[in-house]
Amino acid sequence: MNALTFAALAEPNRLSIVELLRDGPLAVSEIAQRLLLRQPQASKHLQVLKDAGLVSVKPVAQQRVYELEAGHFVDLNAWVETYNPTWDNRLDALEDYLATLKK
Repeated sequence: MNALTFAALAEPNRLSIVELLRDGPLAVSEIAQRLLLRQPQASKHLQVLKDAGLVSVKPVAQQRVYELEAGHFVDLNAWVETYNPTWDNRLDALEDYLATLKK
């Protein structure tokens, strides 16, 4: 994991683009239309996501079509999962505490 991933996803429009692309590849014009952005704005956000390795682009006719790069999200998920034991321990401790309050 690197900070570039989080910086890219921290911006609301870029996160919205990622959420749109979850359902499949889209052309820049479609992304811009759905998010009510001008095409140059959408293109700049997509470039940041591309530089972070979160999306890839391919030309289709005269359009540029973007799609998510699954590998980067696998890495992100693996990183998040490293925190599961911490949360499991805290939730177990909370459960124990609530059980003592019930008694």
